[in-house]
Amino acid sequence: MTRQSRTRPAGSERSLHQAYDTALLDLDGVVYAGGEAIAHAVESLLAARSEGMHLAYVTNNALRTPDTVAAHLTELGIPSEAAEVITSAQAVARLIADQVPAGSKVLVIGGEGLRVALRERGLVPVESADEEDLAAVVQGFGGPDMPWGRFAEASYAIARGVPWFASNTDLTIPSARGIAPGNGAAVEVVRIATGAEPQVAGKPLPPMHRETILRTGAERPLVVGDRLDTDIEGAFHGEVDSLLVLTGVTDGAQLLRAEPKYRPTYVDRDLRGLLTGQPEVIGAGDGFRCGAWTALARDGVLELRATDDDGVDAGVDDGGDPHDPLDGLRALCAAAWTHAGDGSCALDAGKALARLGL
Repeated sequence: MTRQSRTRPAGSERSLHQAYDTALLDLDGVVYAGGEAIAHAVESLLAARSEGMHLAYVTNNALRTPDTVAAHLTELGIPSEAAEVITSAQAVARLIADQVPAGSKVLVIGGEGLRVALRERGLVPVESADEEDLAAVVQGFGGPDMPWGRFAEASYAIARGVPWFASNTDLTIPSARGIAPGNGAAVEVVRIATGAEPQVAGKPLPPMHRETILRTGAERPLVVGDRLDTDIEGAFHGEVDSLLVLTGVTDGAQLLRAEPKYRPTYVDRDLRGLLTGQPEVIGAGDGFRCGAWTALARDGVLELRATDDDGVDAGVDDGGDPHDPLDGLRALCAAAWTHAGDGSCALDAGKALARLGL
C-alpha cells in the first residue's frame, strides 16, 4: 500500500489470512468487548493461525501488562504468549527511554502496564510529583477507578516543566455496557489544567508502528481494527493494508464520511473476514457495484439499488433484499469516497444505510 487517496474498498481473490503473513490485531472492539470475546473472534483467529498466519495483538490500552493480556486471551480460548502482545505502554516507554538517561524517575499516571514497560526500558516508575530529579510524566489508561487526584499530580509536575508523555489519546473505549471515556479524555483534563501538550506514542502515530514492527518482524502485515482514527489511520501512516471490522466503535455512516487517511483497505462484519477473500467493487455506469448492490452519488444523496446478475435494477422493495448488506456498504463506500475525493463525503446516506440495516 502507498499513501494515496483510496476511492473504494479493495478486493482480494485470496483469503486474507493467506495473503498476509501477520495480523496486527486491535483488542477492544475487535477480539473482545468488556472482557468478553466478540462473536466469531475466537474460532476465526484459531483457524487463521492453524493455517499459518501469525497473530499479534496491538492495543492502545496501557492499563494491563502483556502477561495479563496473554492470560486473558488464553482464558477466552486463544492460547497466547506475552511476546505476541504489543501495547502503547511499551511504545511510550521506548519513546521516553530515547530521551532521558537510564535509571531516570518517571511519574506514572496510569496502571501496572506502564510500570512494567518503564522497568523493561531501565526507567524507575514513581508515584509523586514531589520526587527529586523527576525526568518525565507518563499518562496512560488507568481504568474506571482512576482517582481524580492522579490528574492533579500530573499537573503539578508538568507545570514545573517536567516533560509530559501519553501512551495514547483515544477519547473512548468500548465496554460491555457501551462506549466509555478513554485515556484521551483523561489527557484532555491535564491539558486543560496545564496548557501543555504531551508527546504521544500510541496508534496512529509512528512510535507505535515502530514498536510493533520491531517486536513482530512482520513482512506483509495486515492491521485489523475497529477505529478509523487509530487503527486505520495508523495503517495509512505505516503504509500497510488494513481491515475494518464493524464490531466496535465505527458505524456505516462514519465509514462513508471517512477522509483518505481513515479509509480501510477492506471492510467486514467481524474477524471471519480474515478467512475469506474480499469482493471486488467495480464501476457500473455512474455508480459502483459490489455483489448484487449498486450505489450512486446523485442530487445530494447516496442511492442504493439491488441488482440482478447483469447489473440491472432488480426492483426489490426496501426491507426485502436477500443480498449481503456488507456488499451494499462496500458499494456505498466507493460512491462516497469517489465523490469526496480528498475530503469527507457530506451526502445523505440515511435511507441507503437503513435499507442495509446498518
